[in-house]
Amino acid sequence: MKLYGIPNCDTVKKARAALAARGVAYEFHDFKKQGVTEALLADWLKQVGWQKLLKKTGPTWGKLPPEVKAGVQDDASALALMLQQPNIIKRPVLVQDGRVLATGFSETDYEKIPA
Repeated sequence: MKLYGIPNCDTVKKARAALAARGVAYEFHDFKKQGVTEALLADWLKQVGWQKLLKKTGPTWGKLPPEVKAGVQDDASALALMLQQPNIIKRPVLVQDGRVLATGFSETDYEKIPA
């Protein structure tokens, strides 16, 4: 299992604590230090769609010009933006065997993850 995110993100901290509390082993992948590839993002987009993977509630989205926001209308346009600004990826992304189990953090969703 692999958890993708940014270590100082509060939502990522909650997810890490929830996994640790349940004894779930995982590897952490830091977007800032290790980056994220186009192929990986494209795969996630195929699985969950851009609406679930793009974070529109944070300061990165809020600071974007209106024309950039309006230009995000499909997986391809979301992919281009996420490659330019990884902070706009909803965090964390929990993956097991290449399958996205969760985007963001929900206590209910994480309780369903097998230990």
